Amino acid sequence: MRKYVLAALGGTVAGVLATTQLAAPLIAQEQKHESSIYEQLDLFGDVFERIRNQYVEEVDSKELIDSAISGMLTSLDPHSSYMPPDAFSDMQVQTRGEFGGLGLEVTQEDGFVKVVTPMDDTPAAAAGLQPGDFITAVDGESLQGLPLDEAVDKMRGPVGSEIVVTVVREGRAEPFDVSMVRDTIKLTAVRSSTVGGHTLVLRVSTFNDQTYPGVEAEMKKRVEELGGMENVNGIVLDLRNNPGGLLTQAIKVSDAFLNEGEIVSTRGRNAQDNERYNATPGDLADGKPIVVLINAGSASASEIVAGALQDHKRAIVVGTKSFGKGSVQTVVPVRGEGAMRLTTARYYTPSGRSIQALGVSPDVVVDQPQRDPDTTPEDAEKGSAVNPRSESSLRGILSNDSMTDEEREQLEADRALVEETAKLRQDDYQLAYAVDILRGLSAMAGN
Repeated sequence: MRKYVLAALGGTVAGVLATTQLAAPLIAQEQKHESSIYEQLDLFGDVFERIRNQYVEEVDSKELIDSAISGMLTSLDPHSSYMPPDAFSDMQVQTRGEFGGLGLEVTQEDGFVKVVTPMDDTPAAAAGLQPGDFITAVDGESLQGLPLDEAVDKMRGPVGSEIVVTVVREGRAEPFDVSMVRDTIKLTAVRSSTVGGHTLVLRVSTFNDQTYPGVEAEMKKRVEELGGMENVNGIVLDLRNNPGGLLTQAIKVSDAFLNEGEIVSTRGRNAQDNERYNATPGDLADGKPIVVLINAGSASASEIVAGALQDHKRAIVVGTKSFGKGSVQTVVPVRGEGAMRLTTARYYTPSGRSIQALGVSPDVVVDQPQRDPDTTPEDAEKGSAVNPRSESSLRGILSNDSMTDEEREQLEADRALVEETAKLRQDDYQLAYAVDILRGLSAMAGN
């Protein structure tokens, strides 16, 4: 027994020695790593003091530090950034749906400001700016090399003031200037209409605090106007040029049309931070078919909604490939009343696919034809007014005796609805295509 105890004690001592020998290099490596970090921070301090004391002009110490923090964050990815107090305050106002500016959602690419999308009913939209445009200068001053926040600051200004931006657009040989007047941007998150007599169109332009309540209210209003859901043949959810916004609102809008299943998951650096969001029972559309419209200006929260409804086979996605922003940013307040926007996770659609840099691919690809700039609206209207020669246009034709007056009136009413959609193709081909799909689905279902 005594030998056993001694042997066990010897094994314990050997184990302690072995552990100590293994741990020593790890501890030394960690200490070296921490020492390197402190050396780099000392380097930052040395450079800061040298600039502050010896730069050719006197500099503001706070601005220097703000710029250093901004540079640190923007070096990570295009969506991480530092927001000084004023910018943080502006962002909080934007999520409530009203702010001043041009109405542009932008990112940065190759050192220039790239338009993600112009927002509905804003100076940028009225001026004809398009997703994919590059803004290279503001009032003749180049934006190349500026951090995104600084470039955006140059586009801000008092409401009513004029600004000239220089735009580079694919397909145009030379840059061109666009003049705009800054305005107060009041975003109406959701608008609605009916097309073809039975199709409900929900135009969602952003995901802010107003979005889900807007979807719910506009659905209720239009369904009542049509005399009940039985008179609705389907819904078009128009997410084109929607730059995204609040993740919580994207989840609520997706949930509005799903009864069950995963909506989206977010996965970060640490597994314990991963989140899954699931639908709850209840479908605002009562199972009616849905077409989701997207394009290159549909980003972030828009892609969450399109991806969720597509993966669950709840909607047909029509249009062109979306922007491809599949990352989640967390806004973290920091001392001094500012905040940092930090990319903390990627999001995944219910099938487990990441949209980052890939976008949502539509089920049916439909480009929006570009109208000839030399064709005036009057010319287009004249062209559409020409009726092809048919039997009904001939004189002295035989009457159709197989229909009652009531049936003939119904036929004329149905034909008028079809012609309404045909006219819509001149103004919005993609929306007209979506309406045609819903009409076909309704016919197949016998509604």
